[in-house]
Amino acid sequence: MHGENERLRARGPATLVALPGGVEAWSVNSQALIKRLLTDPRVSKDTRQHWPAWINGEIPADWPLQIWVAVKNMFTAYGGDHKRLRTLVSKAFTARRTAALQPRIEEITARLLDRLAATPAGEAADLRTEFAYPLPISVICELFGVPAEAQGDLHTAVDTIFRTTATAEEVAEGQLKLYKVLTALVAEKRVNPGDDMTSGLIAAREEGDDSALSETELLDTLILMLSAGHETTVNLLDNAIHALLTHPEQLALVRSGEVTWDDVIEETLRAEAPVANLPLRYAVEDIDLGEGLVIAKGEPILIAYAAAGRDPGVHGADAGAFDLKREAKDHLAFGHGVHFCLGAPLARLEARIALPALFDRFPNLALAVPADELEPMESFISNGHKALPVRLR
Repeated sequence: MHGENERLRARGPATLVALPGGVEAWSVNSQALIKRLLTDPRVSKDTRQHWPAWINGEIPADWPLQIWVAVKNMFTAYGGDHKRLRTLVSKAFTARRTAALQPRIEEITARLLDRLAATPAGEAADLRTEFAYPLPISVICELFGVPAEAQGDLHTAVDTIFRTTATAEEVAEGQLKLYKVLTALVAEKRVNPGDDMTSGLIAAREEGDDSALSETELLDTLILMLSAGHETTVNLLDNAIHALLTHPEQLALVRSGEVTWDDVIEETLRAEAPVANLPLRYAVEDIDLGEGLVIAKGEPILIAYAAAGRDPGVHGADAGAFDLKREAKDHLAFGHGVHFCLGAPLARLEARIALPALFDRFPNLALAVPADELEPMESFISNGHKALPVRLR
């Protein structure tokens, strides 16, 4: 991925790339240009208003990235519509609700560490599957009140959304499963509301004024919060663990107290953005980028967050190095502008609890295979590893 980003960067701050299905988009890799575009009112995320290829029926219904652009929630909203949706979601996703999760995050972390400790001596444990993955999904399901028996189907469906090598049939099956789980969840919470975010969003929808969530917006908001709130944190934990195990001198700095776990989190977010590329945005009108580059009205835009985190124009010639003493860890891993991720405080809280707990419990933690044998996710959206095998002792 990073090698590809370097090749794209060599072609300029923005360049045309081919997405699955032959769809062309402008890949933007410059951190400064990304910041500019993410705060430019001439850039929209509303597919139905501002992508002519979609409006004119040129994008097939089985396009693999369809769910990324077709949902109706604040992720794909523009202008006043986005403000309305974000306001409603903010009422349910409060700082109080996030802070209240800390004891449960600590309990879930402790339970997962106990399970890891039971790994037979000499056997490897997969920290992505057995730690980085189950922690965020357990937390997000608790936040939304998802019953335990529905979580398996939810896991499978979300994984399919992020796996951009999935076939059209797999994507369709995953979407069907996802909507089935969430429709059942909403139906249950209407009858038996609780102190969870799903109930909060239902209550916001039923305020009875023109700002309320429609049924489609409610379900698609759940998709957004459940998928984004899970996958990003999985990759943050995965990449932080990997970075520390492959940079023992940096881990020593943490253990000596010279740097903090917050430094680990922010440098990981910079060097290994959990979401590498995020589809899609659209030019509302022609946008002159300078140097002869123009994004024409209606053309799609792909924001390359992983490339931005390693932009040498911001982070210097050593932008690709994992350096916990780096003075400026400025990054865009959670976005920028009006679409900045509402779940960023929760992701940071989970990492702040989970990472020190893991390394305290297993001080001799080490990769079980050479680092260059680890395989990346089959995705240009999700930045993580297929597996993270380690020796615990």
